[in-house]
Amino acid sequence: MQYKQVDKDYFIYIEKNEKVMDTLTRFCRDQAITNGKISGIGAVKEIEIGAYDTVGKEYIRKQFPDVWELVSYEGNVTLKDGDPFVHGHVVLSNHDMKTIGGHLFEMTVAAVGEFFLRKFDNDAYREINEDVGLPCICLEHKF
Repeated sequence: MQYKQVDKDYFIYIEKNEKVMDTLTRFCRDQAITNGKISGIGAVKEIEIGAYDTVGKEYIRKQFPDVWELVSYEGNVTLKDGDPFVHGHVVLSNHDMKTIGGHLFEMTVAAVGEFFLRKFDNDAYREINEDVGLPCICLEHKF
């Protein structure tokens, strides 16, 4: 991984065969980034994405081992249990230009991974929401 910082913005280049979510999470931890917005493009493989079943309160997961174009990565960074938590969704395109998308669990860079992170001075965090069944963003402090 390589990166360049300008003020609160980071251009992050995740290199071939590096895991994206693991690398972004480690980067946020190393740079003390607790809140932010991430976007990205590239070519990826070994992908695991999912969709949340709101009735069963669990993710439906699917794996895609082949190389896909990363058309769009959109995500955010918040605190979860005191650590930076990267939450991302992707749109992917295969070589027939057919797209799929969903919640990203992990993917590996196949050629290039170009990401942009904007750091926010904020204290948003995640806490389990029993009704939803997921750790959801909290923007207000509990006193």
